[in-house]
Amino acid sequence: MSSGNACQALTKPAFGEKEACEVVDSVFGFKVSWIRPLPSYDDQNFHVRVSGDAGGPGGDPEYVLKITNWADSQEPELIEAQTRAMMFLSAEGFPSATPCPTRQDGIMSLVPAGTGSGNKKYMVRLLTYLPGVPVAKIAANTQILYDIGKLAASLDKALSEKFHHPSVRSLHRGQFIWNLANVPLLDQYIYALGQNKYREVVEQVIQQFKEKVIPKLTSFRACINHGDLNDHNILVDSSSASPEAPQYRVSGILDFSDMSYGYYVFEVAIAIMYMMVESADPLRVGGHVLAGFESVLPLTADERAALFLLVSGRFSQSLVMAAHTALLYPENREYLMITAKSGWKHLMKMFEVGQEAMEQLWFETARAYGDRGAA
Repeated sequence: MSSGNACQALTKPAFGEKEACEVVDSVFGFKVSWIRPLPSYDDQNFHVRVSGDAGGPGGDPEYVLKITNWADSQEPELIEAQTRAMMFLSAEGFPSATPCPTRQDGIMSLVPAGTGSGNKKYMVRLLTYLPGVPVAKIAANTQILYDIGKLAASLDKALSEKFHHPSVRSLHRGQFIWNLANVPLLDQYIYALGQNKYREVVEQVIQQFKEKVIPKLTSFRACINHGDLNDHNILVDSSSASPEAPQYRVSGILDFSDMSYGYYVFEVAIAIMYMMVESADPLRVGGHVLAGFESVLPLTADERAALFLLVSGRFSQSLVMAAHTALLYPENREYLMITAKSGWKHLMKMFEVGQEAMEQLWFETARAYGDRGAA
C-alpha cells in the first residue's frame, strides 16, 4: 500500500501512457496495443495488452506494468523478496501474479523517469494480469468471507514454512508504518486528522495498543504477513450460473508491497477490518473471516484477546495514513480516501458497541462453524 516513509511527497511515479509503452518495449521487448491506467496508492500501475510474437491462440496477452514509487525503488532486495514470494505462491497453487522476464532475463529493472523528474529512477515489473473483480465490487456473502479468512491463514503459513529465498531477510522492516506492531508510530501522523471526535478515538486506540498489545507481542506466533489483504487486493469470480445466488471463488491476490515479518493474528485482523469496509452487516463480518482463518490456524487465547485492538489499530492506520497522504497528493485524494468513506463509521461503531460485545459476536459466529462441522 505504501512506502511508509515520512517524506513521501514527490515519490509517486508520474509516467505518461506513451512513456509506459516505451518501457514495455525497451525493457520487456513487447509492443503495446492497448493501455489504460489503474488506480494505486503510491505506485503507478497500467493495464496493458501486447501484440506481436507474444500473442498465442488465446489472443494477445495482458499484463500489469507496475512502476514502484521512488522511495521503495531504492530497496531492490525488498522488491525482489515481494516478487519471489509471488512466484513461490503461484507455484504453490495460489492465484498470484508472476513477473514477465526482462530482455536481460531478470524479474525487474530500474528505469529513469521522464523529463522534469531529476535523476530519479523507478523499479518496473511486468506482471501477469489476473482475472476477476475486487471484493469491493460485490456483495460479499458469508461463504467468500470464510474463504478469504482461510486464504489469509494458508498464504501466511505457506510463506512462513516454505519460502526461503535469500531476499526474505529484507522483510524485517522495523519502522514500517503498515506493520500492525507499529500502530504507536501513528502519533507522528495524527496531526492530519485535525481536532475532532475521530482523533480522540484514534488516540484511545494508540494508547490501549501500547498498554495491552505491545507487551503481548512476544506471545504471538510469528510469520511472514502479506499485510494488505484488503477489499481491492483480493479478486473474485463467480462459478455460479445463477446471478441470484453467486458462488464466488478467489481468482487473484494483488499487491505484495506491504509484506513484512509479523504475526499470524495480524493477518486475520487486517482481513477482518477490510472486509468490514464494504459490508452491509459489518459488525458480523469478523466471525466469518475468523472461522475461515481458524479452520487452518486456530488462534491462541492471547491472540484472540488482542483481536479487537488489532482490528481497531488497522482501521486507525488506514484512516490516519490516508488523511496524511491525501495532504501530500491532493490529486489522488479520491482513491486515497476510499476506505475513509465507511471506515470512520465502522471504527466509531466498534467503540460504541465495545470490545466485549464485539468479541462475543465474532467468537460465537466462528464457533457456530465448528459446531456445524462437528454435527
